[in-house]
This record gives sequence, structure tokens and C-alpha cells, in this order.
Amino acid sequence: MVAVRTIVHPTDFSERSAFAFSLACTLARDYGARLVLVHVKPTAVFSGERAAIPTQAADVWKTLQEQLSNWRSPDPKVNVEHHLKEGDPATEIIRLAQETKCDLIVMGTHGRTGLSRLLLGSVAEQVLRKAPCSVLTVKTPLPEARSVSGILQEPATV
Repeated sequence: MVAVRTIVHPTDFSERSAFAFSLACTLARDYGARLVLVHVKPTAVFSGERAAIPTQAADVWKTLQEQLSNWRSPDPKVNVEHHLKEGDPATEIIRLAQETKCDLIVMGTHGRTGLSRLLLGSVAEQVLRKAPCSVLTVKTPLPEARSVSGILQEPATV
């Protein structure tokens, strides 16, 4: 059996990421693993003469840090470490996986195809190709799951 001691979960704060986070929390609980949550703020890219100067105020970082810190495991036994990075998302996720010596990356995927995938690329695909460990991608949340406070909960029974 594979020992899972550290799990990295990258998030973009989407519903798909929330579902993957829920799964990562469950795996961390079941394996007694450390859970490392990371959000990567993409670096602004300038092209041409009409590029606007992005706001890099402390407000942006403060807002992202607050949003990230709101993601907690529903199980108090699972301690979540929060990391906020800036740069190319795939590169930073892989770097953090190496630094933490993680055994598993659990991440959501948007399931883009065709032109949107070609234009936007796929962070999940890049991580799959270059990760130093196993990667579990979660394509879509279960239809009956509902979002509550940034994480997904089991559906209420009627």
C-alpha cells in the first residue's frame, strides 16, 4: 500500500476546486496525512502598447489570503496549511509539491476541450505531466452536492 503522508490541493476557488478539496480532506483524514492548500495568483502578462497596469495593492493579497483562510476541513482532526503564491500556476503547484515532498496532488479540473483548452491551456494537464508524485484530478462535482461556506457538504437527507 502506498503511504500518503502529505497531500497538496491547489484551488482557484471554483465549485470544482471545492469538491476536490472535500475529497482531499477525506483522504487526509483517512490517511492521517498533512493537507497543504495552495492558491496561485497568476502573474500579470503585458502585451502590446495597450496593457493596463494591474492593481498589486496589498488589498488584493489581503482579499486572496482571507478567501484562502476560509477554506477549512469539516473534520477538526485535519489540519490545513494555507499557501498563497504568485506566478505560473502549474509551475508553482509543482514547486510546492517538491518542497513539501507531497505524495499526492488532488485537484479539480474544468474539463475544457477544443479551442478554449488550446487558448487557455490546462493547469491540470501540465501538473499531471510534470508532478513529482501521483495526481488525482476531479472532473466534476456530484450533481447532488451543494456548496456551503466555500466547501462542499453532503446533501441533506429528506
